[in-house]
Amino acid sequence: MTDKMAEPIIAPYDGPAGGWGSAGSLAEILTREQIPLSGAALLMKQNKPDGFMCTSCAWAKPAKPAAFEYCENGAKATAWEQTAKRVGPDFFARHSVTELLTWTDYALEEKGRLTHPMRYDPGTDHYVPVTWAEAFSQIGTALRGLDPASVVLYTSGRAALETSYMYGLFARLYGTNNLPDSSNMCHEPTSVGLKASIGSPVGTTVLEDFESTDLILFFGQNVGSNAPRMLHPLQDARKRRVPIITFNPLRERGLERFTNPQSVVEMATRTSTEISTQYLQVKAGGDIAAITAMCKWLIEADREAERVGRPRLLDAAFIAEHTHGFSAFAAFCDGQDWATLEARSGLTRSALEAAATVYARARAVIGVYGMGLTQHRKGTEAVQMLVNLMLLRGNVGRPGAGLCPVRGHSNVQGQRTVGITEKPELAPLDRLKDLYGFEPPREKGLNTVEACEGILDRSVKAFIGLGGNFVRAIPDTVRMEEAWRHMDLTVQISTKLNRSHLINGAAAYILPCLGRIEVDAQASGPQAVSMEDSTSCFHGSRGVTQPVSAEVRSEPWIVAELAKATLTPNPKVDWDGWVGDYATVRAAIEATYPDVFKDLEGRMFDPGGLRKPVPARARQWETPTGKANFVVPEGLDENPDMPKRHADVLDLMTLRSNDQFNTTVYGYDDRFRGVKGTRTILFMNADDIDRLGFRDGESVDVRTEAHDGIERVVRGLRIVAYGIPPGNCGGYYPELNPLIPLGHHDEQAMTPAAKAIPVRIVRAGP
Repeated sequence: MTDKMAEPIIAPYDGPAGGWGSAGSLAEILTREQIPLSGAALLMKQNKPDGFMCTSCAWAKPAKPAAFEYCENGAKATAWEQTAKRVGPDFFARHSVTELLTWTDYALEEKGRLTHPMRYDPGTDHYVPVTWAEAFSQIGTALRGLDPASVVLYTSGRAALETSYMYGLFARLYGTNNLPDSSNMCHEPTSVGLKASIGSPVGTTVLEDFESTDLILFFGQNVGSNAPRMLHPLQDARKRRVPIITFNPLRERGLERFTNPQSVVEMATRTSTEISTQYLQVKAGGDIAAITAMCKWLIEADREAERVGRPRLLDAAFIAEHTHGFSAFAAFCDGQDWATLEARSGLTRSALEAAATVYARARAVIGVYGMGLTQHRKGTEAVQMLVNLMLLRGNVGRPGAGLCPVRGHSNVQGQRTVGITEKPELAPLDRLKDLYGFEPPREKGLNTVEACEGILDRSVKAFIGLGGNFVRAIPDTVRMEEAWRHMDLTVQISTKLNRSHLINGAAAYILPCLGRIEVDAQASGPQAVSMEDSTSCFHGSRGVTQPVSAEVRSEPWIVAELAKATLTPNPKVDWDGWVGDYATVRAAIEATYPDVFKDLEGRMFDPGGLRKPVPARARQWETPTGKANFVVPEGLDENPDMPKRHADVLDLMTLRSNDQFNTTVYGYDDRFRGVKGTRTILFMNADDIDRLGFRDGESVDVRTEAHDGIERVVRGLRIVAYGIPPGNCGGYYPELNPLIPLGHHDEQAMTPAAKAIPVRIVRAGP
């Protein structure tokens, strides 16, 4: 096995996001995956009305796409899926599972696409071929022998609406709501927080709002690496002189400067656009304090304006007509002192007041945020604090304004819309009962953290993974891998090999599936699927390349066969008919959600897609009060139960490089942060390095300060001095997931608090 990791090079990167660096990275991966010509042609169909939806992030698909409607990371995802490399039975015959466990995440996936169904043979420690019929028979027999409450059916965010609907129905016909998904690990505080505040669990903006906004606020979202196509509307806004104010612990290149690779002039002249007009490096977990400071200034300035007869800063009419709880929220802000707000946010009063002043002058404001806001113990409250700020000036429910959570996986929001949820109150159980003639389970299912707890205490006996790399994505990696092997059954539906295939239950299966880019031919002909983007628009997607193997099968077919092998036949559920024509699945989706998916079949290929109704966008507040709610936080600290902060305890945040998407690592370079050839990095503030007696470039171990009797350590990280707030440090996800205690999660949404982990830095052990 050869790994691409080389002698590390750490050197500042002076280039912008995009530009020639992006072009070079794209050329390199197309060549590496052995598809330089076909890959380039394929990218011309990406995110086009008659082509396929990007397999990586969920950023919106415009009605009028650019000639090159893809970004660096989206192109990498396409090349990664369409690689010429293959992993078949001969590969597994050569490599034992024990050997493969020593490989890196990159090395596993880089070997290529899975081509045949495989079964783990514990006697030889190898995966061996199994026919589809044998695999389904054996899996179905195992599932029928288990209590459905002990079985977890996980979904990554890539599964299309059709697959997700079938999977959720399969789970409930089987008898469980154990349907955790990748949203549990990232944006669950959005679903919980927005639902309580404005009655809608999703963002309120659409792509057109960026064309008429007057100000964009960014919180904890690295657009240059995680949603680079978003840089195009940001650049357009800046060319209209729209200010963009960023709150983020690290200075990320995509929020500093951008050169549009589609602009001949910019590429030829190497010019770039400044993105952020004010960049505030808030401390990790300091967002509630920073937003409180802005709200405090606005409320006080509004009172003064009203007293002297100047125009008010708050939208008093909106607050009176559309909101509830303003007085209590204003009292909370009044009760905060500036010294505490500065200390907790890590920002000066003057900088916070300057940001609030710009906000007060803007007519229409968009609030963009990512996991830097959500992945804290009080992540839900942090989301609600941003809502509070937006409500003060009526910036929800009007053109050019609103809340814009940037989702990760390409259909993570959509799978929730069609019933992938562990919460029975969020699924249309009565409607499913009427349509399919069964009694759905009414008990709450397991979310991601609860599923992990069940694996640890051995109450979870089986795990089915519809995509993703669950073992690597979850916290407490070492403990979880040890417990994982005690399960009776593990099944992975996948396109590529990853570590989750190698941490096995007593019986383990790999079921290789088609990628979204491949032609999915069924009885009625080539099929289309549909997805929902971050702005609540549904889009169609058609595969355009031939399958990697005659043995791979579509996700809907695999789900249907699992259901048929496990369940008693139900005359009202035509699994074979659904697989033969996915339009019949979409008809079932519309029958289940008639108000949401009206005419999905006829409109999913409309330019811009079919827009989902979002009541809060129309200022219809589906909350118990009937209004948008100001929610008062319990305090300023987003991680109040962390150990008392000693001088030698730092707050660690996990990060993604620009050479990865979620757990998929495309390479060992993080161009924007000046890292080449390694991912074993610990970014630290230079003053902290000196204060703690270390030096730049030194190898260290990092230990979690949790006081629960469990040792959590990651060894051999190289210190890199970086522009990060004092008291904070950062390192790559998922390599540092072993440091996150499973119990360190959002109090309401249970999302792992991966952006503020208390750690000590010690010299590397022997």
